[in-house]
Amino acid sequence: MTTAAENKILTETSPGTPMGEFMRQFWIPALKSSELVADGDPVRLMLLNEKLIAFRDTAGKIGVMDHRCPHRCASLFFGRNEEGGIRCVYHGWKFDTDGNCLDMANVPPHQDFKHKVHAKAYRTAERNGVVYVYMGAAEQLPPLPEIESTLLPNEQIDVHFIHRESNWLQGAEGELDTSHIGFLHFGMLGKGQMAGQGANKFAVANRAPEYKSLETDFGYMYAAYRPAEADETYWRFGQFLFPFWTMPPIGHIGVNLLTRAYVPIDDHNCMIVIIEKKDIIEEPQGALPKGHPGGAFDPDAQLPNTTDWMGRWRLRQNRANDYEIDRDRQRSDSYTGMDTFVLQDQMITESMGEIVDRTWEHLAPSDVMITRVRRCILRAVQEFEKDKTLPATATDPKVFANVRGGFFVEKSDVDWQEAYKKQVANAPLEQYLGQAAE
Repeated sequence: MTTAAENKILTETSPGTPMGEFMRQFWIPALKSSELVADGDPVRLMLLNEKLIAFRDTAGKIGVMDHRCPHRCASLFFGRNEEGGIRCVYHGWKFDTDGNCLDMANVPPHQDFKHKVHAKAYRTAERNGVVYVYMGAAEQLPPLPEIESTLLPNEQIDVHFIHRESNWLQGAEGELDTSHIGFLHFGMLGKGQMAGQGANKFAVANRAPEYKSLETDFGYMYAAYRPAEADETYWRFGQFLFPFWTMPPIGHIGVNLLTRAYVPIDDHNCMIVIIEKKDIIEEPQGALPKGHPGGAFDPDAQLPNTTDWMGRWRLRQNRANDYEIDRDRQRSDSYTGMDTFVLQDQMITESMGEIVDRTWEHLAPSDVMITRVRRCILRAVQEFEKDKTLPATATDPKVFANVRGGFFVEKSDVDWQEAYKKQVANAPLEQYLGQAAE
């Protein structure tokens, strides 16, 4: 059982907390590039319980900094993004994207001390439509993680951000629980209804899989397995990658270039960042419910962004309207009374409360990945506290190579790790990178 003290460590990410300091050592996907326009409006942004602003300067460089002006703490959200910097409208002090004070407009030149003033600013990078922020103190900036889905050509990637009203960990743990697919997502379907739906039919035929798991350099790997046809096994591989990345098995492993980050906004809210290869589900829709994850995410499912701290990438169907659950459909043809997998997951995760009290849990063998990942995270945080040791994912971008989630069917006499390596080797990343030149 996870104790109350352990739960506190796992869920609190403010500056100075063990998890907060640990997460600040990694690159964090924070915004869509499209949210920031050169000399455009600043954007309010919260990361790890810090209130920040983000802006793109005249030259296109991105700044992410504490929203408080270092002069009198007025919010720079109301500042003027102009001529290479953000200018506070209170007294005209101006700062560049690195936090350097460029101008102290209300101070006579002979009393100017701008070289001594610095706004708290974080380093940033962009890749394929995503802005990353590094909030750590390392003098040598680590390279961006080379996760497969993030390396695809821009035209092959879909990027989605989704606000979730829950702590980051319970969102991530939902991805590590593959047995729920047979209930939450496929609960009304029988094996006969899944005819022609490929390997997914085995998840319905046997809703209580067994598991293998393995600690790795990047975090943790697990595989749920069930009988398939004669002498074959249906495998569903999932991954946890430090500090908050997951690779759920929603598609065949040969095409499932999909990664989701559960980024803490504060301790009660997180941002799901989905980076995936377009059209990763190749199986026909057929009898699968409306909203099967093979379909593209619908932007109309989200409310227009607002400028408040929690105003970005919210779903229209949410806690406030009970996710518009259709009870009549739930009694007839929908296990949950709502259509999409995203919404089903959102409803369940948020229903646990903003921070779930894990001392109430009664975990089962199906939760083996969840329990082991918690232990793995706690150990990594404690090691960082002790001597600043970090997992390889913080500094070595190559550790993500050949790491993928997904499902497949293999002969039952093949070892699970050998089966995994074989499947990934048969669909290397280079296969997709090469498509860009065709």
